[in-house]
Amino acid sequence: MLKRVLVVLLAAMVFTPVGQATGAGDLVGGREADEPYPFIASLHSASGKAFCAGALIAADWLVTAGHCVEGKNPANLSVRIGSNDNTQGGEIAKPAEVVVNPSYNPDPEHAGGDLALVRLAAPVKAAPITLGAIVAPGTPTRLLGWGQTCPTSGCGKGPAKLQQLDTKIVEGVRCTAKFDGAVELCTDNPGGKSGSCYGDSGGPEIAKVDEKWVLLGTISRPGNADPVCATSPSIATSVVAYAQWIAEKITPPVPAPPA
Repeated sequence: MLKRVLVVLLAAMVFTPVGQATGAGDLVGGREADEPYPFIASLHSASGKAFCAGALIAADWLVTAGHCVEGKNPANLSVRIGSNDNTQGGEIAKPAEVVVNPSYNPDPEHAGGDLALVRLAAPVKAAPITLGAIVAPGTPTRLLGWGQTCPTSGCGKGPAKLQQLDTKIVEGVRCTAKFDGAVELCTDNPGGKSGSCYGDSGGPEIAKVDEKWVLLGTISRPGNADPVCATSPSIATSVVAYAQWIAEKITPPVPAPPA
């Protein structure tokens, strides 16, 4: 579930999808989700195993981490949308296309671009989440994911029930890994021991605006080189920074006027 979302180790560490060799997991220090999130999505392999999370941003599009889907054949994937349980409920959708941001580079020395869009073969009924407009240090946020709840790689299996963790955006200098503050969010690890972990990749980072959740980012990787989760703030890709690219990709082309 974290191939670069909620802890994966590419060499400098990126979150790996649940069920992959580097392990999977839940939000460390979080708690079971206490409300429905109609936009939440779990990505599943051909075997049915959940490996990353995502967020529905249009009736037929969802956003996730680039490392979650890069090189994957959409025909071999499925998505469960709108259920806090990644084994049942919600709507099952088939991906038709995967669009990875062109600036994504799996090299741990490269920051930014860890973002991808997944087009669904048919629209779903679930309500999508709106993209946020402003992100600044101090902004209260919430992380959602199905990653490990214990901090060391392989220490436990990711839960079927969605986890949530209330945190906030912090100054980029606190993320000591390669970090691009123009397109990424440095997200606090409350108490020095809570945060995203293996299996959380692609999970949404959301904020409350006018009593409604908006999407600020998608979980990418740890903010340091420590393989133990939550030992530092973590890094999420800012969907706010990539809003124009997202809009260009998911907006249907205007049909040409008849001759």
